[in-house]
Amino acid sequence: MPLVSLDNTITLALSVRDRHASAEWYNTKLGFELIHHIDEAGWSEMQTKTAGVTLGLGEQAEPAPGNTVPVFGVSDIAEARQALETSGVKFDGETETIEGMVSTATFYDPDGNALMLAQDLSQ
Repeated sequence: MPLVSLDNTITLALSVRDRHASAEWYNTKLGFELIHHIDEAGWSEMQTKTAGVTLGLGEQAEPAPGNTVPVFGVSDIAEARQALETSGVKFDGETETIEGMVSTATFYDPDGNALMLAQDLSQ
């Protein structure tokens, strides 16, 4: 049995130079629908054509193409993080929270690939 019970969602996070322009591109070219822009966090989300899979656009001055970070949904981020940390999984800093929106925590696989846990706080 796994240490963490993941939700049936995944967000593919990409770094982009201009979230608004990128959102328009993904809408026009691939038909993805905008879920929301969170300007104060430099973040936008789009619904892909696959149920449970969203595309996250993180705005950065110098994007790092090819550096996709899978973001796995969990119902209780504190519980999930504790279970993984107890088993020796390395996390990058503290859990970050945007009140009323989301809590996220970055962790690494044995090869140093970044992954994230995310708890939706908007409901």
